[in-house]
Amino acid sequence: MISQRRSMVIENASIVTPEKVVENGSIKIVDGVIADISTGRLNGCSEKLDVDGMYVMPGFVDLHGDAIEREIEPRAGALFPLNMAIVEMDRTLAASGITTMYHSLSYSRENKMVRSNGLASEIIREVNRLSPVLGVRTRVHARFEASCPDAVPYVERLLDDGRIHLLSITCHYIGGEPAGNVNPQAPAMLRSGDTGRLVDRCRRAGVLLASHDDDTEEKLDVLKDLGIRYTEFPISADIARSAAGRGMCICLGAPNVVRGGSMFGDNLKAREAIRSGYGDILCSDYAPMAIFHAIFTLEKLGILPLHQAVNMASLNPAKEVGIAGFTGALKRGKCADMIIVDPAGEVPRILATFVEGREIYAGRQPAGNGGWRPKGEGGPQ
Repeated sequence: MISQRRSMVIENASIVTPEKVVENGSIKIVDGVIADISTGRLNGCSEKLDVDGMYVMPGFVDLHGDAIEREIEPRAGALFPLNMAIVEMDRTLAASGITTMYHSLSYSRENKMVRSNGLASEIIREVNRLSPVLGVRTRVHARFEASCPDAVPYVERLLDDGRIHLLSITCHYIGGEPAGNVNPQAPAMLRSGDTGRLVDRCRRAGVLLASHDDDTEEKLDVLKDLGIRYTEFPISADIARSAAGRGMCICLGAPNVVRGGSMFGDNLKAREAIRSGYGDILCSDYAPMAIFHAIFTLEKLGILPLHQAVNMASLNPAKEVGIAGFTGALKRGKCADMIIVDPAGEVPRILATFVEGREIYAGRQPAGNGGWRPKGEGGPQ
């Protein structure tokens, strides 16, 4: 007996595509894949969702989020079971509209608790072990501090085992100053044999390389020589401009956009960088909910139209890590990784999150007429 394919139509939607917002649109999903997008109604499906004109957007691809570390160690020295923390963080990510997550785990020169070599590696292995049963598509972004050569063997083993999907190299100031201070030792750190070994290992494994907190022109030149074309959180407008001039993809923190500035004094203001054209990707950094709200902040301030702001959190990061063939945009043939959004009210809200057509978060209740409303807004609870 041949089983019927599962199909669904989401209709009466404002669909955010990479090029524009399609009003009064419909999306047909068959076996977790987008089969058609059209204005008006689509037929041929037994299951239909009328979303009352709400936005339907692609789910977010988050390349840098270290909130998992705080979930495991919410207070210094207070560690929770890894499997429990990873599963609970998965729920938070789904509610934040993130459908593909690169959990950021750090190897730090302080070598303490979640950022110690042994525990960071254990967390990475546990994230990989649990990935098949999580709602959000889950991968690993390992952060290597160049002043921490003791971490190299740990990172190499994980690379060899296919447990790391993105590696960023950090060169923070060894003297202990806050992030953002210029580190004159960074170029030498990047040219070290330890860093070179990891760069070569990543190239052989097909793992994307990134840099972090870039602060000088000389450092950018070394990165270019190493073949690294993806930079996170450049510390100033001048460095962001220089990175863009070198053809580098620039990732900015969504909390910076929402808050209107960096936590570190005079560091780069993400809103200004994006307005000037020096920003390609938004990441959650330390706050999963920030990507969603950063998108609407950029639109509200007139910095970007909605579809371009959404691209910064979906299509652009998917392209950078080589997964745009199946996710990152609402297009025929791509996975139905998407969110349904109510933009009205004081604060926009996510009403549902889907991964491959499967609902992994529901923040709404069906209305009596077959449409949707957020939970708590009238009707039976």
